[in-house]
Amino acid sequence: MKRKVYQTLLNWKQEEQGRKALMIDGARRVGKSYIVEEFARREYASYLLINFAHVDAEVLGYFESYKTDYDALFLHLSLHYRVKLHERNSLIIFDEVQFYPKARAAIKYLVADGRYDYIETGSLISINKNVKDILIPSEERHIKMYPMDFEEFLWAMGDEMLMPYIRDCFAKQQPMGNALHRRAMDYMRQYIIVGGMPQAVQAYAQTRSFEKADIEKRDILQLYRADIRKYATGYESKVAKIFDTLPGQLQKHEKKFRLSALKDRARFRDYESSFLWLEDSMVVNVCYSASEPTVGLRLRMDDSTMKCYMGDTGLLISLAFDERTIAREELYRKLMLDKLELNKGMLVENIVAQMLRCAGHELYFFSSYSKENSENTMEIDFLIRKPTVSNRHNISPVEVKTGKNYTLSSLNKFRAKYSQQLSTTYVLHSADLAVANGITYLPLYMASEL
Repeated sequence: MKRKVYQTLLNWKQEEQGRKALMIDGARRVGKSYIVEEFARREYASYLLINFAHVDAEVLGYFESYKTDYDALFLHLSLHYRVKLHERNSLIIFDEVQFYPKARAAIKYLVADGRYDYIETGSLISINKNVKDILIPSEERHIKMYPMDFEEFLWAMGDEMLMPYIRDCFAKQQPMGNALHRRAMDYMRQYIIVGGMPQAVQAYAQTRSFEKADIEKRDILQLYRADIRKYATGYESKVAKIFDTLPGQLQKHEKKFRLSALKDRARFRDYESSFLWLEDSMVVNVCYSASEPTVGLRLRMDDSTMKCYMGDTGLLISLAFDERTIAREELYRKLMLDKLELNKGMLVENIVAQMLRCAGHELYFFSSYSKENSENTMEIDFLIRKPTVSNRHNISPVEVKTGKNYTLSSLNKFRAKYSQQLSTTYVLHSADLAVANGITYLPLYMASEL
């Protein structure tokens, strides 16, 4: 599974030359350990991998006994793992470092020692129990890793030519043409169903069986549920309830998360820690309400009003259709052919959130309601900032539409009210690229280019 993050690792190695460690944060099973070990194997004379999820007590003892004697620490680690370490040409990997925060704290001194490079991987690395009583090292560069994006999915399918053409058409604002648009949309539907978890993508790439991919996805969902029971200490039932109600919440036309679905008269402050746990685990992508489309959307954020998307749309489908009696391959064929009766907006909006997140955007939406004036009642699916900030026109509204017949009433009201603050207006839909009436209509697969 070819991943773009490999180039990020290569840039870090070449630019930092051991002056900073790299911390890779991501949900379980997105491929962190795999890509780091592949990188270590290719780019270094040797590497030493310590998986703190399954580490020997003897190894932990080395970290305790030789806190300041790095000659002894490296000697014992080298002997234990039977790896010869080469100064400035070996990588030491702290895998699942959240299970032993003291190793993360030691990075400051290990980097200063200068002999080797260090990469840490982890999930839930910033929740209180995983940073308690440690000083987070400033000698640590933090990056996030997400499920495979659409281009990585195409690579796995053996198609390395389509995405450069998609990117070129986006840059030139020209349509793809009927044949290539149909081909890209066919891949897009497969990507929505399979998702971007590497095990599911690999199973599908090898067999072209949605059911084989589904088996892998259900294994991952079971792992997530086990993690919730084990690590969401003190609010396991609340986190599990939010997790299991996600498909039902997204199935509604109004996708803002309703706490009443969890419990009558539920209050946000009672569930805030549960949402933060899921967001920190990167199992979900939380989209917050912004009260105005201005630069610094975070300053306009209402953190008690949110939409909660699944981090991977393929997992969302397997979570939504979890009845074991469903004939899975038939279900997925109907999804491919748009013949299944469900709110497709749930899946399409979720995949756009996933693609925007992979492209580096924080997620915000706009919502306003007025009993007195209907012109002030509107909702915009996503707000994104343009790459270069100017005095005005910095925020692009993004609307996601399914089907051929749709209205743009909210978008038109929004454009009229905030015309001085808006940059390019986008509508993502199933048709080819077009520009009309000041709106850029993009095919769904171009969401990653925004």
